[in-house]
Amino acid sequence: MQRGPLRPPNQRAMIDKLEMFLALAQARHFGRAAEAVGVSQPTLSAAIRQLEGQLGVLLVRRGSRFIGLTEEGERALVWARRIVADARTMREELRAARRDLTGMLRLGVIPTALAAASRLTAAFAAAHPAVRVTLLSMNSTAILEGLDALSLDAGIGYLDNEPLGEKATLPLFEERYALLLPARHALAARPSVRWAELAELPLCLLTTDMQNRRIIGGLLGGAGVPVAPRVETNSTIVLIAHVLAGPWVTILPFGAAEPFLAQGLAAVPLTDPDAHHRVGLIAPMREPQPPLLAALMAEARALHR
Repeated sequence: MQRGPLRPPNQRAMIDKLEMFLALAQARHFGRAAEAVGVSQPTLSAAIRQLEGQLGVLLVRRGSRFIGLTEEGERALVWARRIVADARTMREELRAARRDLTGMLRLGVIPTALAAASRLTAAFAAAHPAVRVTLLSMNSTAILEGLDALSLDAGIGYLDNEPLGEKATLPLFEERYALLLPARHALAARPSVRWAELAELPLCLLTTDMQNRRIIGGLLGGAGVPVAPRVETNSTIVLIAHVLAGPWVTILPFGAAEPFLAQGLAAVPLTDPDAHHRVGLIAPMREPQPPLLAALMAEARALHR
């Protein structure tokens, strides 16, 4: 692309173009990106070309479809995330100064923390009735990617085990593990079960892309138990449904198992070791925090102090 003198763009129009650029970088598809920001595909394509013209560089490698970002596009993506995040925060703060909080709060939550997340979102919704909440079940990696891409405002996930990068965190609870099995099972009346005793049981577990599965796999391996589940899924509901149907058993945190114990299931503590891991809120490291995120953090502190 031939470089020419840069003209100062309209700031609102520039932010809109950067929003479209972020959507394209995340979706990696012109049609899906256009749908995500609520415009036609030709409008999005034209906006990206205008942005390239204003910046004087090619941002996107194109063929008959989206191929990827150029080297300059990757660098521009970092700046675009900063600029768009600042613009969103400014708009939220100005709205909040005039009236009660409004808008959409987007949360990504690991499957084993969904029950705990519902308590937090219920308290938040009661305090801020004009805010809509979108809660998505996601693995830890997808949550971090969503935070970096600005498609999520916050996440609930593990604070230990794997690197989070530069993120603000707030511990919510410690996850401890139980063997979930039918109440009629011979082990259900036991006060505890050792990890080493699970070798002969028909296990169903979360899939290996889930951090919970990697934690469970490490604990089983440490106890000398082969990690060979007969059923794998990315849904805790599917795990519980298989335990109800039999003959399977599963391993879940107590918090995730508790809502289902009235359905003929039992949760027996797993020991040797008595393992626990911290779970909490994860958010971009930003000062000042966007008002919606600050309000969510305040509700989390009130619930867990």
